Amino acid sequence: MNDTPDTDETRREFLQTGVAATAAATIASPATTDDATSKGLPTRPLGKTGVHVSIIALGGWHIGDVKDHQEAITIMHTALDEGMTFFDNCWDYHEGGAETIMGKALAADGGKWRKKCFLMTKVCARDAKHVRSQIEDSLRRLQTDTIDLIQMHEVNWDNDPDWVVEQGGLAELLKIQKEGKARFVGFTGHKSPHIHLKMMPVHTWQTVQMPINLCDHFYRSFAAQVIPAAQKIGAGVIGMKSLGGGIKEKGGKFIAAHVATAEECIRFALSQPISSLVTGIDSMEVLKQNLKIGREYKPYQGQELEQLLAKVKPVAGDGRHERFKSTIDFDGPYHRAQHGFDTAG
Repeated sequence: MNDTPDTDETRREFLQTGVAATAAATIASPATTDDATSKGLPTRPLGKTGVHVSIIALGGWHIGDVKDHQEAITIMHTALDEGMTFFDNCWDYHEGGAETIMGKALAADGGKWRKKCFLMTKVCARDAKHVRSQIEDSLRRLQTDTIDLIQMHEVNWDNDPDWVVEQGGLAELLKIQKEGKARFVGFTGHKSPHIHLKMMPVHTWQTVQMPINLCDHFYRSFAAQVIPAAQKIGAGVIGMKSLGGGIKEKGGKFIAAHVATAEECIRFALSQPISSLVTGIDSMEVLKQNLKIGREYKPYQGQELEQLLAKVKPVAGDGRHERFKSTIDFDGPYHRAQHGFDTAG
């Protein structure tokens, strides 16, 4: 006898929920989180560095995109005052403009803001000469003698792990670390877990940055494949792209189908065993939203987690909202040129 439409719908709901429940059971336990101070954010250990960082970080690309530089500085000062003390940046964000405005903010008032900040930036070159020159650029722009964390950026191609060794970039980065210009070193990438896994044995990295979001759970998952490897070497895991690669509509909705809110996405990412989550903050409104989410954070668990995963699964498994994993459309112009690709787009 043929199934009725109601029966078909029931079957689909059962299968969807069942798969999500199985998936939920495979999620690693959340990282240990320290309680927030009276005016601050909870913190977590950054791997084995001995440093504790705020569970939410301020992203350098978005703060560099704020047109009014004084507003950007006010946002950064407010973030530091409110306990968001982990700042992200990169040598190539806005052709150096993001580092320049962040450096101005941190150097204000006699440098008191720099003392509050755990400062991270990234180097794009693979060869020794340009690793050195780019880091010197970053130190100058950020107006500091030491950067807390420097990561090799956009390790997105299969030959990148070979290049950082063969072209001397890693050796130069480690020299710079010994000189005291970088406290810790790590790497980032958003293309494929297998490239991260290839990069992992190249050095005992102190951090590794990767996409962590609801869709990642079902599509080429960094969380499932790379976090365990990072944990084995004691590297602090830094999450990014919690809203699904920046596809965000007015009102903080996640992905085109409005499957999840910004709060659900950030909370899910924080429920993974990561040290901190880099978030795009381009207004005081978004800063206040993310501070609130961080302060009220409770990990997704049990039925609540199963229901969230079931809601997202139908649009997560084909990569439509994580195109940074399957195209070069989200790769920076510097890195496209590095590999001989067209820099347009």
